Amino acid sequence: MEISKPLLCLVLFLCLNFIDNNGVEASHIISPEYQTLKTTTLKTTNVDQKLRTGYHFQPPSHWINAPMYYKGFYHLFYQYNPYGSIWGNIVWAHSYSTDLINWIPLEPAIFPSKPFDINGTWSGSATILPGNKPVILYTGLDTKFRQVQNIAFPKNLFDPLLREWIKPDYNPVIDPTKTMNASAFRDPTTAWYGKDGHWRILIGHKRDTRGIAELYKSRDFKTWTRSKHPLHSGANTGMWECPDFFPVSLKGKNGLDTSVMGNNIKHVLKVSLDLTRFDYYTVGHYFPQKDRYIPDPMSVDNSKGLRFDYGNFYASKTFFDYKKSRRILLGWANESDTQMDDIKKGWAGIQTIPRMLWLDTDGKQVVQWPIEELKTLREHPIYLSNVPLAEGAKVEIQGITSAQADVEVTFELPKSYDMEPFDPTWVDAEQLCGKKDASVKGALGPFGLLALASENTQEYTAIFFRVFKTAKKPVVLMCSGGKRSSLKTDLYKPSYGGFVDADLSSGTISLRSLIDNSVVESFGAGGKTVITSRVYPTLAMGSKAHLYLFNNGEVPVTVKKLDAWSMRKPRLN
Repeated sequence: MEISKPLLCLVLFLCLNFIDNNGVEASHIISPEYQTLKTTTLKTTNVDQKLRTGYHFQPPSHWINAPMYYKGFYHLFYQYNPYGSIWGNIVWAHSYSTDLINWIPLEPAIFPSKPFDINGTWSGSATILPGNKPVILYTGLDTKFRQVQNIAFPKNLFDPLLREWIKPDYNPVIDPTKTMNASAFRDPTTAWYGKDGHWRILIGHKRDTRGIAELYKSRDFKTWTRSKHPLHSGANTGMWECPDFFPVSLKGKNGLDTSVMGNNIKHVLKVSLDLTRFDYYTVGHYFPQKDRYIPDPMSVDNSKGLRFDYGNFYASKTFFDYKKSRRILLGWANESDTQMDDIKKGWAGIQTIPRMLWLDTDGKQVVQWPIEELKTLREHPIYLSNVPLAEGAKVEIQGITSAQADVEVTFELPKSYDMEPFDPTWVDAEQLCGKKDASVKGALGPFGLLALASENTQEYTAIFFRVFKTAKKPVVLMCSGGKRSSLKTDLYKPSYGGFVDADLSSGTISLRSLIDNSVVESFGAGGKTVITSRVYPTLAMGSKAHLYLFNNGEVPVTVKKLDAWSMRKPRLN
């Protein structure tokens, strides 16, 4: 029997900054005047509901984040304000699914009700104990506004929908010590089981500017003891939110249960850095005898390191789906417009499409790809091949619903071509994408897609590659977003970017983009680099959205193959 089946940590983004009368400093922005303001009391001028996503998970309205698998059902628990579309009044809302695509709502699972969580029920994770018994650990904000760790059990184990949860009065099960920062102590992970008979979890923490993954152990899941040392920590990284720790196989794409140890595996440690609002991860080795995790020498262990997603993506969490033997990643994509726009339109935040995650064959990074169930939403396919893209080319992709589409394209490069020299000082991919956006001519690139584009391309979200020359091998830059994504001036419109560890020896590079009204998720080189952009076009909405192939480089490229589909809307609450 499997010892632990993670039911999915609740993906959480904590966004506050206040100091209460007890001197406890928290890390969320609270706007009391807006917390219970109904959207119906506000005019919806300039906030078109066509920007609401069609096949990405959102609650019916208001502010979200978070997910689990139990007795045939996937469960998505998410941070939800039932009264407003910004942070406040947070409960654990609950929806369930049989396929991670169609979701049916249930009543909230956990909400503030006890002294140990009366001021907040924040993020956590779940584990299945022996006897197929789910248990949730979550962070509560107690009467003193301290962050404490609490436990909850299903009221009825025979209910596969897990509608009701009980919080024992012996909570909290983990208190911060007197020397710890009680306002930076949150987000317990899925537990793993050791050969010594102890369960282990991590809790995000910080000491001054050092980010810490605190390690706690327990035999009975009730009494927890803090380890003498953290599993891992990082200098000058700030608060580590939503830590995630899991094994990955050195061979194949199958996922592993959280408790698996032994040969032919590595471990991944992911942390969400409060300082940057991005998720970073390292690949390395876990030494259970010493309870230490050591990243591989080539795995950069700070905010310059690897990211699951180089765009608008935070507070992610993985879980092992033992039904299909895969590890699934979900993340939260925040809005990029104004707080008042969130209130007017009545929602804030979406879940990215669930992604299957595995270790690349080189063992240096993970690879991600949308789950196969997403294909059930595809309709009205179109297929193109051998489409030439000369310098300055712009070719419209017609026959699909461009505002809500799934597009897979393979670009073929010429056998010989010139490339722009790569400057070794270009270490920040996002900064480089802003400097060399889609409108800046290059040698090999920019080439790619113009999504959510207006007819005359006043607006567009560009997803593209540029290839640079170095003495060793070409450097591939991938970008998404940009200042032309909307005519609105009060938006955050970065050109997100990441470098792609792509092998160009085959003469091709691939791109897949999931386009959904106000979000574009793009997967470069088979999922080696992923970028999520939130965009808010004013012209390119609904039937007025267009999709183009383009090349603004001097070197011609060819679209070897393009498959594209309109996407149906699933059942979403």
